[in-house]
Amino acid sequence: MDPKKAIAFAQENNAQIIDFRFTDLPGTWQHFSMPAATFDEELFEDGLGFDGSSIRGFQTINESDMLLVPDPDTIFMDPFTDVPTAVVFCDIEDPLTREPYSRDPRYIAKKAQMYLRQTGIADIAYFGPEAEFFLFDDIKYFSEQHRAGYVIDSEEGPWNTDKESGPNLGYKMRPKGGYFPCPPNDRLQNVRTDIMLKLIEAGIETEIHHHEVGAAGQCEIDIKYDELLRVADKLQKYKYIVKNTAFEYGLSATFMPKPVYGDNGSGMHVHSSLWKNGENIMYDESGYAGLSDAARHYVGGILKHAPSLLAFTNPTTNSYRRLVPGYEAPINLVYSQRNRSACVRIPMYSGSPKAKRVEFRAPDPSCNPYLCFSAILMAGLDGIENRIEPPAPLDKDLYELPPEEKADIAQTPGTLDLVLDALQKDHSWLLKGDVFTEDIIKNYIDYKRKHEVEAIALRPHPHEFFLYYDA
Repeated sequence: MDPKKAIAFAQENNAQIIDFRFTDLPGTWQHFSMPAATFDEELFEDGLGFDGSSIRGFQTINESDMLLVPDPDTIFMDPFTDVPTAVVFCDIEDPLTREPYSRDPRYIAKKAQMYLRQTGIADIAYFGPEAEFFLFDDIKYFSEQHRAGYVIDSEEGPWNTDKESGPNLGYKMRPKGGYFPCPPNDRLQNVRTDIMLKLIEAGIETEIHHHEVGAAGQCEIDIKYDELLRVADKLQKYKYIVKNTAFEYGLSATFMPKPVYGDNGSGMHVHSSLWKNGENIMYDESGYAGLSDAARHYVGGILKHAPSLLAFTNPTTNSYRRLVPGYEAPINLVYSQRNRSACVRIPMYSGSPKAKRVEFRAPDPSCNPYLCFSAILMAGLDGIENRIEPPAPLDKDLYELPPEEKADIAQTPGTLDLVLDALQKDHSWLLKGDVFTEDIIKNYIDYKRKHEVEAIALRPHPHEFFLYYDA
């Protein structure tokens, strides 16, 4: 759409309010609204001012003035507001220079797409994320100077088999038993269906929905792949629709990677492929698992840079509660066909050249999708440009390997602190084409260390009282 068509769309849908949205550095959607009567073509040229110093990871207070510039092609109707409301994504600019803002995650994704075309390797990068999430019936958490803790409840939870309040009708999930059981064990079928229909209404093509392995309300709804920027936009809409639909049902949705101890965490397997002149360059019938040399080197780049790449694909301290052995978490830095215990998997559902793709299984849905997908693409392109060979593929169950074989397999780092160290040392591959900048990388590392790593490290953990109080 152009501005005229976006304005016409709002009018045709009787929008009374226009909601402007953008993404902060950690990946959270921010917004403000205005009357639809003032939504005119000048807004798409002049932009809207806002205080950049109040947004996480953006400006200092002495340089706080920033501009939001609506992207007319992104407009859609919000399915949750009482008053008809049209939502439009915005890009961020400096009000003095009118240059795109280097810390705007959406701008980074645009630059990644431009760099791909500049390399001549491909024209289009397609990404398909599988974002898992939990739906809880009740959640309480608190973190103060003198107390800390959380309480989670799910009607599906195995701990509720003997619940006494109200009639207990049974049909609870067994631990790690959430994958594909039918109702009444799966109590969330109707919620997921409603989410799927709202996604379609908002312009997001969906594929399947189902209960996931996590017994206490873990779910997955797959959206169809799209170009990098478009699918990052769609993932922001996806998370918004999941959370608000759950809220309508009296449930709480979370994309936190590991909210439940002793059960599977939520990942976001990311499928990607590169296309040039309408052809998938990832495919070669004679290659291992049907991979071309370019695809194999793409995998090599992802595996080589994985320790620093994880700073963007698994960006929270909680991410590393999931990336541990024993919970189907992809911690082994190898690749394989069909094997879900490898960090990179080559799906073999179809023999069609069009379907050939690489699945990076480590990421989780707490990420900023613009930074996540851009970083994955940049790692893969570095692999292609430098012909980086991955370790030999392993088609064994990596969790059951004997210790002597396991010792030779590199694994993902175990903490956010370690991946930030890796990013500090290994990020030249991100700077190509000015996609990421030294400023954004330094700012990102500083923000994560100060507000997340140190915040967790300085606080006593509730379980430490169980372990050490009587020391």
